[in-house]
Amino acid sequence: MSNKNKPIVIGVTGGSGSGKTSVSRAIYNHFSGHSILMLEQDFYYKDQSNLSFEERLKTNYDHPFAFDTDLLIDHLKDLICYQPIEKPVYDYEAHTRSSQVIIQEPKEVIILEGILILEDKRLRDLMDIKVYVDTDDDIRIIRRIKRDIEERGRTLDSVIEQYLTVVKPMHNQFIEPSKKHADIIIPEGGRNQVAIDLMTTKIKSILEYRMDDKF
Repeated sequence: MSNKNKPIVIGVTGGSGSGKTSVSRAIYNHFSGHSILMLEQDFYYKDQSNLSFEERLKTNYDHPFAFDTDLLIDHLKDLICYQPIEKPVYDYEAHTRSSQVIIQEPKEVIILEGILILEDKRLRDLMDIKVYVDTDDDIRIIRRIKRDIEERGRTLDSVIEQYLTVVKPMHNQFIEPSKKHADIIIPEGGRNQVAIDLMTTKIKSILEYRMDDKF
């Protein structure tokens, strides 16, 4: 398939609390009504039904091994070839994959969002634009504390312990180094309206170029 006929794949990554989801949503909302979809890496945590519940609780969700990257790559390739996929659903209470799936139809623009999408070269090679949302560590931990306490019923001590023992080490080992693969680095996430405007303008120009080429 010619690059002019394939969907545009935009990878958006960054550490936990960086604002990558806000950036992805801002781009998605800008093209609301157009042919666009969101593909979240969080949906692709590995099935752990073969493990006991106690073993599942020990999962490090910030490590590359936590993800079924092979399935994500297969699904992304299918979407690029304009084939529908059965997107998995992860059950966070059971700490394993749900039996449910979401039928996702292909679109002209694919936003792939997740903390480790630039860590795997096979995924990077499928992207047209690679974005890293770069936010100060202090801001990220404050956002994470606020989210986990208000939305997930966590205690302050548990959030801080998880951040120091798992989230921060994994960020330093895997996520931060992946920044070197980014085409665009956006400071301060969804609050950087100038960067988001530049992104949407670039995407629009690519879409218009490919549409013109079809006629």
